[in-house]
Amino acid sequence: MWHFVCCKEPVQKITSLFLSVWLISTACAADSLQLSQVLQRIRKLQIQHTTNDFPAGIFPSYREYNGRNIMRSDDNAFFTGLVVLTLQNLRSYLSPADLLVCDSISSEAAAIYPLFRNKTGRSTYNFWRTNPPVVFPNGGWLNWMNRSHALPDDIDDTAILLMVMNAPDSTVAGIHALMQHHTNTGKKRKKTRYKDYRDIPAYSTWFGKRFPTDLDMCVLSNALYMLQRYHQPFTAADSASLRFITTAIDNGHYMDKPSYVSPHYARTPIILYHLSRLMQAGTLSALEQRRPALIAETQKQFAAAANPMDKILLAISLLRWKQPVPALEWHTDTDVFSYLEQNDFSFFIANMASILTDPIRQWVSDTGLGRFYYYCPAYNNALLLEYLALQQQAGK
Repeated sequence: MWHFVCCKEPVQKITSLFLSVWLISTACAADSLQLSQVLQRIRKLQIQHTTNDFPAGIFPSYREYNGRNIMRSDDNAFFTGLVVLTLQNLRSYLSPADLLVCDSISSEAAAIYPLFRNKTGRSTYNFWRTNPPVVFPNGGWLNWMNRSHALPDDIDDTAILLMVMNAPDSTVAGIHALMQHHTNTGKKRKKTRYKDYRDIPAYSTWFGKRFPTDLDMCVLSNALYMLQRYHQPFTAADSASLRFITTAIDNGHYMDKPSYVSPHYARTPIILYHLSRLMQAGTLSALEQRRPALIAETQKQFAAAANPMDKILLAISLLRWKQPVPALEWHTDTDVFSYLEQNDFSFFIANMASILTDPIRQWVSDTGLGRFYYYCPAYNNALLLEYLALQQQAGK
């Protein structure tokens, strides 16, 4: 398990074997928590005063370069946006007192979003700060790339932040129009190992005009999730993005090659979480046809999952699909929050190999080069809150 410290100096990651095992029972430590307890814990983790590492309002996250066992503070918009998005989606489950806490969190988080907006004022957003641009905060020599190799804005962060800011329909429509120019077509068509994906004109992750195409089914799920929530009419690129997702499902690659079809999320439980959230936003017949197969795989993954965060993600997915989920219990010598916060669960991966073409991409990915794993204690708690809220609702 990992211990996080908020500072610029490298933090040694302390590792221990999981001596605890997950058990299924009718009464357990997680399910005995109150929503207000978890919400207060999330509130406690939000930065109240700007530090050398984090601006006020953000939720701290940390990155680890593959195999280095060193954590560095990373102030990005991604995890704060995800925490707030999760809380907003749970508003109907919260008491009036908890809603006040939720609104306070959202209000303070809103202060950071302009730091990540396109420096021209366009309504697209970046993973890192944009003015001046930053690459891998606190990254030492990596920060030499801040200006010459700054990453373009991306569809993933843009979709998440536009939703949490409750952007007007006109803004989302404008971004939707912009997205049509960033697809897997023409000279930017990605050379993939599997021909089934090569000619699908789905959205690339990035808005950069000259940036290589990057295809990720979780990013595509988030893009379509935003469009579903805003009732945007589907374009050919939207339908193609959905086809990329269904092709990955039908080929079984979301199960046996998750890092290929989702290089930035890279694991089946996380992919299933994204798919269930997309399907909850509105009916997409292509996904509904595959619902039984997705449920069956989620149940299989749930039964086999060892990491508590995987178990929570899979439980949330099943609950969204209206499937019964046994209560969760684990045996540990620490409290629930510490157990989940100091966990080696990485929800997101900065995978620099994702923009390469096959077979180079495959070789670099297999070596682990250019892969950074991200951890956010507050988001782990937000996922716990989501599980508890859905489980309590299912039990009524």
